[in-house]
Amino acid sequence: MNANQYRWCELLIVFFGLPLLAYQFRNNLSNWLLPALIVLMAICAFLLLTDPHFKRFRLTTLGTFSVVKHRLFTSFLIGALFSGMLYGLINQDNWFSLPRQSPVDWLRLLIVYPLLSVLPQELIFRSYFFHRYKRIIPAKSHRIVLSALVFALAHCVYDNLVAIGLSFLGGLLFAYTYANSRSLFVCVLEHSLWGLWIFTLGLGTYLDSGAKW
Repeated sequence: MNANQYRWCELLIVFFGLPLLAYQFRNNLSNWLLPALIVLMAICAFLLLTDPHFKRFRLTTLGTFSVVKHRLFTSFLIGALFSGMLYGLINQDNWFSLPRQSPVDWLRLLIVYPLLSVLPQELIFRSYFFHRYKRIIPAKSHRIVLSALVFALAHCVYDNLVAIGLSFLGGLLFAYTYANSRSLFVCVLEHSLWGLWIFTLGLGTYLDSGAKW
């Protein structure tokens, strides 16, 4: 097996095989998803840091943040305003349910979620994915779409189409941001904004494994 074949096998096993396996055992994994995510992040980080071709500064630099910041914040503000009004019309009972009903849990989420959920996801699905498979998927646009697809597939463990759909749209956005900023930090910032907004708005019920923050 040559290097390219090995990379394809790795991609299929890690980004397709593992999510499908997790889906089969989803009822027993609610409290293990976060630890598994952190372990996978540690493995991916080790492979990146020991790869002489990986530019380590991409993990800490702001990259071309000045180029993407206007689009990043504008799209978030417009999207948050539109989604807030739409969800309020569709499901008023659940509108901003987390901060209203569990303010302590909501405040804890604001701190813990970016560090223990967003950071591992972005390192795996953006930093690792884009660098590791650049050789076998040279077209940046193809990596953006495939990154979004596998990101959505990873959320199949929640067993609902809303989680998969939101994750695919978010995956496209975050992958596009990474492709243009080449910065893990910028993607973590954008993912955190959208993720925290979704939980705050009340849509977090579709992304709840049952684990406690």
